[in-house]
Amino acid sequence: MYFTTISSPVGDLTLTATDQGLSGVYFENHQHPPAGQEAWIRDDGVRFDGVKSWFSAYLEKNERRPFSSFDLSHGTDFQQRVWNALIRIPAGDTATYQEIANEIKSPKGVRAVGAAIGKNPISIIIPCHRVLGSNGKLTGFAGGLERKQWLLVHEGVLCL
Repeated sequence: MYFTTISSPVGDLTLTATDQGLSGVYFENHQHPPAGQEAWIRDDGVRFDGVKSWFSAYLEKNERRPFSSFDLSHGTDFQQRVWNALIRIPAGDTATYQEIANEIKSPKGVRAVGAAIGKNPISIIIPCHRVLGSNGKLTGFAGGLERKQWLLVHEGVLCL
């Protein structure tokens, strides 16, 4: 596992990658930090140029372009189905946990969907911050609700 860090308006972010692609975007004090960090290899070279460019465009210009070079192989099949559903939430829009459960054909699995969303390893790019409670309220976010709110305001979903 390779890693680097970048600064952002929501704090420093740790980016991780395998040879297959981006495998993680983690906040400082991330609720579900990845295991095995002591074995990671620091790489501030070209490996992360694509994702750094994506973040620069997203954070500085609010440009919303797709990113697709992921390695989600460490997730279960169910988690991968949930994470792929998150990718399909359009920028500037939101979904509820129930809508995600319905989309992946697991309408009674709302709690399991919530758990899978909480384990999303690629925060921001796989937009778990766009998932709200059924009442439209901000609920759980591995990076903290203040960061979730900032991201949704940045995307124009919420107004303060």
